[in-house]
Amino acid sequence: MQASTAVLPCRPGVMPQRLRILCSAVVLMATCLLTGPAMAHGDVVPQSVNTSTLPQLGEKWLPANPFSEGPAHAEALRIGTSAYNQNCARCHGLEAISGGIAPNLRKIDGDCMDLADQAKKMACYKETDEYFVGTVRRGRVRDGRVYMPPFEGILNQEAIWSIKTYLETRREP
Repeated sequence: MQASTAVLPCRPGVMPQRLRILCSAVVLMATCLLTGPAMAHGDVVPQSVNTSTLPQLGEKWLPANPFSEGPAHAEALRIGTSAYNQNCARCHGLEAISGGIAPNLRKIDGDCMDLADQAKKMACYKETDEYFVGTVRRGRVRDGRVYMPPFEGILNQEAIWSIKTYLETRREP
């Protein structure tokens, strides 16, 4: 009776050279496939934003976007575009076009756009602004998992409103 030798896959010194190379390639591919999606989002550390060229809004948070119109709008849009790309695009998509990982921010105030009554429309935009600022400041956690990091202490009021200004230019019709 012949003794059988059990060969464990990918165990060095037990199998032929070609099989070891194949096993190494499989392990390398699996590693790349598993770490690729995690690396695709890049550095998830929130980045601060220089807002020194904008009017300073003070410590008290405003209930509505002060940069939606007026003389600081263009500068807020410039800063907001850069700030969005640094801090938001990795999850919410380039140019605010979501790939499904996170909410589509082009639709954040879509319900307001169709309101015919101007007073109701403005109240809707204000409510959306409050929701947006609260979410960005405190982040989102569900079942103990962080879905969005809190940006309070990293992004100041001017930076957050600048990002909102950028998003207002990205609204879906």
